[in-house]
Amino acid sequence: MLELRETTLGILANTDPRFKVSQLHHLFDEYQHQRVALNVSAVLDCQSLELPGRPAKPELVPPLQAPKRRMDTVEGRAMLWHSLAHIEFNAMNLALDAIWRFPNMPQEYYEDWLKVAKEESYHFSLVNEHIQSFGFSYGDFPAHNSLWEMVERTTDSVIARMALVPRTMEARGLDAVPGIRDRFKQIKDDRAVEILEIILHDEIGHVLIGNRWFNYLCAGNEVSPIIAYRELARKYHAPTLRGPFNLEARQQAGFTSEELSLLESHGEKR
Repeated sequence: MLELRETTLGILANTDPRFKVSQLHHLFDEYQHQRVALNVSAVLDCQSLELPGRPAKPELVPPLQAPKRRMDTVEGRAMLWHSLAHIEFNAMNLALDAIWRFPNMPQEYYEDWLKVAKEESYHFSLVNEHIQSFGFSYGDFPAHNSLWEMVERTTDSVIARMALVPRTMEARGLDAVPGIRDRFKQIKDDRAVEILEIILHDEIGHVLIGNRWFNYLCAGNEVSPIIAYRELARKYHAPTLRGPFNLEARQQAGFTSEELSLLESHGEKR
């Protein structure tokens, strides 16, 4: 019988995006049919693996060297979709990493992140398919790796991971996606709008999961989420939050009124 956390580690190490997606969907289905065991206490060894498994391309570059994404050319729009594909690929990997890396969490934690991984893999497939409608594929343009860099910084702490990846890095997507969607509405790319609506809807749920487990860990440690977040952001060098913020989506994703009020002091409401 497959074991969930060990299997997700193997999937994370896979370098072929399509095979990674296929393996993940198979694992999800097997788990739903109760054909996968879960050992929450196992401490797994990844020293022989290069994580995450990724294809030879795209070339990874610093954020300022990433291609400029313009809406007025086919190639520019393809570059924008390519950047989204890279985000979704990394998001799939980070969900897999959250499952295998952190032992002794409740069963529901692992089930939540398995669901996130499957949905992120679906997003990646949707976006990569749309890139192909422009005559390009994932890997054709350079990409930056800021999201995964924060994953690497938080390998030693599940509370830091929950604080700074889903509810910081991924929550920025809640702010950015509506504006991107509206730009595609203007040029009447209905398929693009449909894909972005799916991503926005699902990402609210993913950030909600991050908030759920961050608050669970704060309660277990008897610390204020606001104070804990501030200290973790400083310790792990989280990016400074800048508006405008999609406060409605963030509220749906589990941020409290106090947290949203603090956000508003950083930037205007969307």
